Amino acid sequence: MAFRRTMCALGATALTGALIMATAPAASADQTRRDQWALETLQAESAWKISTGKGVTVAVIDDGVNANHIDLQDNVLQGRDFVDGGSATPDAGDDHGTAMASIIAAHGHGANDGVIGLAPEASILPVRDFGTGGPGLPASIRYAVDNGASVINVSQCFVSSSAQRINEVSSAVEYAVSRDVLVVGGSGNDGRSEKCYPAASPGALAVGAVTSDGTIWQDSNFGSHVTLVAPGAKIVAAAGSGNAYRMGTGTSDAAAYVSAAAALLRAKFPDLTAGQIANRLVKTAVLPGSAKTLSLPDEKYGYGSIRPLAALTEDIPVGSAYGPLKVPGHEGASAAPSTGKSDADYAAENKEADQKQLIFFIILGLVALAVIGLIVFLIVKLSGRDKNRTGGSGGPAGYPQYGQQPVSPQQNPSQQSASQQNPYQQQSPPPHGQWPPQQ
Repeated sequence: MAFRRTMCALGATALTGALIMATAPAASADQTRRDQWALETLQAESAWKISTGKGVTVAVIDDGVNANHIDLQDNVLQGRDFVDGGSATPDAGDDHGTAMASIIAAHGHGANDGVIGLAPEASILPVRDFGTGGPGLPASIRYAVDNGASVINVSQCFVSSSAQRINEVSSAVEYAVSRDVLVVGGSGNDGRSEKCYPAASPGALAVGAVTSDGTIWQDSNFGSHVTLVAPGAKIVAAAGSGNAYRMGTGTSDAAAYVSAAAALLRAKFPDLTAGQIANRLVKTAVLPGSAKTLSLPDEKYGYGSIRPLAALTEDIPVGSAYGPLKVPGHEGASAAPSTGKSDADYAAENKEADQKQLIFFIILGLVALAVIGLIVFLIVKLSGRDKNRTGGSGGPAGYPQYGQQPVSPQQNPSQQSASQQNPYQQQSPPPHGQWPPQQ
């Protein structure tokens, strides 16, 4: 039997000087926030105006979570240790689980310091079970389901020739989906076509990693089971001891971002099933410009990179209960393909929409000016008729024109106020509105 644990973030990628950052002044912490490039890519600030993941519990099955980290305090629930029966606190040197938890639900500290997760008000249920594979992982998944998690993040995977081990894990994933819990897993970090479980289990959402330019990370595992991709290169996150930080690269980090996006959606759409949540992520996914001609789902990109803001705001049909999840006995991914559009496509569509809106405002302004001109013309014409009926300026002294007060012979009409001479005040055309439209 071949059994191998594939980790999605290695110790070698830990941020150099992490302990220095833990005790540095506020300016260094600000740099930590600025280094979280994925938040800008995922339009987190705009997404948080709609959902922060509040009320959603995300289980993190990993090497434990540092609940005392300043950026995670109060967002971590009491979990369970499936390794040695102790607490879910990580051992010294174990950073991985804390990093994943912070990518999902860290809240930072101060005005703009530390790391912040994509779902900063979600709750983390820590489940300590790292690399145990077979009999351990299924129990951890079932525990998370039975203890309130609606999303389960498994940023670890194993490759095995044992059908029994694979079936045990896949059965646990099926148990989760049947109880409306979404299981998200990293696809693996070998850069080859290889199924790594539980990501490859039927019903799970397998996630690959992309770099900051949106292209696939070179070591991201690929295959027909990959459904989505997300940022996974040089990701700054919290460390497992003290208040330190670390930097990691791999499909672990990408899976955590997808779990966080799912938490945002579960908070916004509490009536949608796990499969329908996955459907919104799939339908709004996007490919980089260099990959726009790919046939979907692609073995590396799946349906593309997640766009949480679009998933929260776009009008997406609810779809079937299982959506794109490949659950045994139910139709899977072919039922919910994404548009396959690239970033360039969306930019072109937005530009076209802006141009149409500009034309609309121009036409509206011209119509308004035409209406005002017509009103002025009618006023002048009616005024002329009144002059003809009263003799105009040559009429009998003391007989007013329409809308004027009687004028005594001693009073010069030119001495009347401007408002008396012209009782009609010309209206300004309506504003054209703000451009571009405010989001």
